[in-house]
Amino acid sequence: MGIYHHDELFAGKPVVEYTTEIGIVNPTESSYRLSVDYDSEYSIVDLLMQFLADPNVSKITSLIIGQWDAEDGSSEPVVQLLVDASPKLPNLTALFLGDITGEEYEISWIQQSDLSPLWNAYPQLEYLRIRGNEELSFGEIKLDRLKTLIVETGGLSVERVREICQGYLPQLEHLELWLGTDDYGGDTTVEDLAPILSGSLFPYLQYLGLKNSHIADRIAIAIANATILVRIKVLDLSLGNLGDIGATALLASPLINHLEKLDLHHHYLSEESIEKLEKLSIEVDLGDPQEADADDDEEYRYIAVSE
Repeated sequence: MGIYHHDELFAGKPVVEYTTEIGIVNPTESSYRLSVDYDSEYSIVDLLMQFLADPNVSKITSLIIGQWDAEDGSSEPVVQLLVDASPKLPNLTALFLGDITGEEYEISWIQQSDLSPLWNAYPQLEYLRIRGNEELSFGEIKLDRLKTLIVETGGLSVERVREICQGYLPQLEHLELWLGTDDYGGDTTVEDLAPILSGSLFPYLQYLGLKNSHIADRIAIAIANATILVRIKVLDLSLGNLGDIGATALLASPLINHLEKLDLHHHYLSEESIEKLEKLSIEVDLGDPQEADADDDEEYRYIAVSE
């Protein structure tokens, strides 16, 4: 499976596809999206330069970068141009780098780059969404206004998780990590998530998403009695391969009712587990049930987004 549509909203604003013919019309109320494909007249750098030359660009608050190269290119030229252009984007508070669907490019093929130059260039960022793990690096993150961080991958490396845990993100409210599978670089373990689960990081965190994980049961067991459950309002373990073992741990947790919502959609739960979860006093999303594949004595449960 994969991601096969572009969101119509980003950072609470409707997405508008940027074209050179129309330009920037509503800079404060829209999220402008820039993208190229095989038939595009411009390269992404050329398109971005024209965007930056628009007289309304300084009013832009939300920006989406879609496909930047139809020939297996890195995000580095885009990142560098954004860094150089930061004086032209003084009001930019929301950035999505990698709004690329599976029909354009599989998530595991997306070539990111070192994003650390962006932190000094845009210290005012409040909303950051990244898709793709290949060549991705955060470096030393210091964003003291960031409230939302979303990293979508088919396999998130432990190095990236450590960079996030070591970052300076004092206002973070929403942390969403698509951990993926080890087939595509997702080597993060439950032990690597311990700083997050301890509740010692991110004092204002309200939403924790450890999604799209091939170790969803182990995460559920670890988080069932973790301090973080007392502080957050939403726990999101969706898109992974959660089964009855993980559900049993969550149901046995005395802390689970501190939540307002538990999101488990795309799961491999039995009817018995589903019935028990539905009786919890909190909102539980149990949509998109899956059936495991069986081969001889082996059972295979797949995450929602991998390749």
